[in-house]
Amino acid sequence: MSGGEFWLRTSGTWMNLGTVLLGSLVGLGLHQRLPARLQQRLTQAVGLITLFIGLQLSGRLTQVSGARLDAIVIGLLALVLGGLLGELARLDDRLQGFGDWLQRQVRGSGRFSEGFVAASLLFCVGPMTLLGSLQNGLSGDARLLLLKATMDGISAVILASSYGIGVAASGLTILLYQGGLSLAAGWLGQSLADPATSPGVLVSTGCGGLMIVAIALNLLELARIPVAAFLPALVLGPLLQWLVNG
Repeated sequence: MSGGEFWLRTSGTWMNLGTVLLGSLVGLGLHQRLPARLQQRLTQAVGLITLFIGLQLSGRLTQVSGARLDAIVIGLLALVLGGLLGELARLDDRLQGFGDWLQRQVRGSGRFSEGFVAASLLFCVGPMTLLGSLQNGLSGDARLLLLKATMDGISAVILASSYGIGVAASGLTILLYQGGLSLAAGWLGQSLADPATSPGVLVSTGCGGLMIVAIALNLLELARIPVAAFLPALVLGPLLQWLVNG
């Protein structure tokens, strides 16, 4: 992988790292002086943009051509089956439990450790990290990670004003975990003739776009959808596409 290719596949991670560091510096200067109503408006603005991007990505389901079974139907089946599997495995509960466990491990270890763990969980544990990293690594499209970077930068302002410099240290977690996912997806993409038009990638991206819509609805407080429960659909979508359409 050349230097230019490396940047293309990981650009979203570097932008995410930059916004978290910048947001942390701003938060350190604010010291809990950010009004709750301003925090809410920032979250709503991000939620609206998230909804727009999710709808755009979900439209990839209409770009699969020459299929015996419509990709929208395959996406529906993937989400239904994925949601059932995710609920049976209690993925959302387990994810929440993992975060709670990590928080308990650092209780009493100081604000630095608490801020580091809280920020790392918020920035790296979630569907948008996985979806954005896959999209960036497979096709070089960093739009979703750029949106996530904006969200994380805003969150870093809020967290750092409370926890301090430990929030900035979570940038290392972003670099290793998110960057690693993007690189792994990039190496996978090299085995595909054209990841941008691959039916399996389009179906997976479309299902992921619908999950991004769910994240937006959660941000706007219009619903409470356990998005993590649908994560198996990202694998089931391409699998069903291959089984049905070859």
